[in-house]
Amino acid sequence: MTPASLPLFQQRLEQQLTLLLDARKSSSPELCPAMAYSLLLGGKRVRPYLVYQCGQLLGASLADLDGPAMAIEMLHTYSLIHDDLPAMDNDDLRRGKPTCHKAFDEATAILAGDALQALAFEVLSSHPYQHLAAERQVQMMRALASAAGAAGMCGGQAIDLAQTNQQISLARLEQMHRLKTGALIECSVKLAYYCSPLQDEQILHHLTTFAGALGLAFQVQDDILDIEGDTLTLGKPQGSDLRANKATYPALLGLDGARAKADELYQQALRALDSLPFETTELRAFAHYIIARTF
Repeated sequence: MTPASLPLFQQRLEQQLTLLLDARKSSSPELCPAMAYSLLLGGKRVRPYLVYQCGQLLGASLADLDGPAMAIEMLHTYSLIHDDLPAMDNDDLRRGKPTCHKAFDEATAILAGDALQALAFEVLSSHPYQHLAAERQVQMMRALASAAGAAGMCGGQAIDLAQTNQQISLARLEQMHRLKTGALIECSVKLAYYCSPLQDEQILHHLTTFAGALGLAFQVQDDILDIEGDTLTLGKPQGSDLRANKATYPALLGLDGARAKADELYQQALRALDSLPFETTELRAFAHYIIARTF
């Protein structure tokens, strides 16, 4: 079940990103095309969707939400470009297309990722907000920086690299994925909250609880699809984690155990939504989409 609002927000994001990139200039003939190649390659747009959907739920305007939605997708795309590099996961395919370092070259891919990371903060700080106090803008920038750095996504990736070919406990695996995948997904709902007029820490708590469970469920399903999916549907090599001897939920729990874990996290996400005084049908549908997807 795909939420009805997902394609609408995906389309809006694509339009906003295209307009932004069309206006960018670079002294390099390859840098901006490499940035656009990876940023506009498609994808589920999970993080921007949560910015838009949660932000609207909390009373933020779509025009204001365009800034954080673009920023978090740029940050996420930079991480994918770098994750695919030979020094990291060494992948040749991303979303069914050659990875950035294959389509261009390794040095250009590194710089494209660096430039997208910088552009994320430029967009977040310079977007023409209509209804946003400067203090909330600073909170958004702080949240994104924290989620992206050593205490978030980069820290999780470092654990992932260190644990390859190593035994890992379930608790350590969960910590790794809460940082590597979950931090940016939690950040999405924080950006939505800070972009809204709402000031209620309990609502922020329930939203981050929802996003935390959803982020972990997303990774569990990714691990399952690495075994059960196929390269054409996944858009990346099937079984790449298995071949690289990476720590995964099926490796620790078995496939049935991993499926049970995904369902447990899905239920946690739904219980968090039960605590919100809003109509959450679309977010419930999105949570189901995350654990039922085949790509």
